[in-house]
Amino acid sequence: MLNRKSTVAEDMAAPNRFFEDAARVAGGAMGTLAGVKREVEGIIRHQLDRLLAGMDLVTREEFDAVKEMAAEARTENEKLEARLAALEAKRSKPAARKARASAKKGTKKAD
Repeated sequence: MLNRKSTVAEDMAAPNRFFEDAARVAGGAMGTLAGVKREVEGIIRHQLDRLLAGMDLVTREEFDAVKEMAAEARTENEKLEARLAALEAKRSKPAARKARASAKKGTKKAD
């Protein structure tokens, strides 16, 4: 009977060994996959860096500086448009007065 108990213990140990070996293989595979993932990420990052370096792109700082310059130019343009409109209005008032004055002179001569 002792012989029978040892066989049962051995039978119980065999599946445990199988699961331990399977866990070890799975752990090794996970480590290998993690390494492959890092390598693929590095290759992709390198390719993207190379691709972007070949393009004529600006940095965020350069973009923000040009954006600010454009906003200042737009504001200055609006001020100049308002000033020009005021000058044109001022210039057209005397011309309108002269036209009315000459129209009045023309009607007086006709009388």
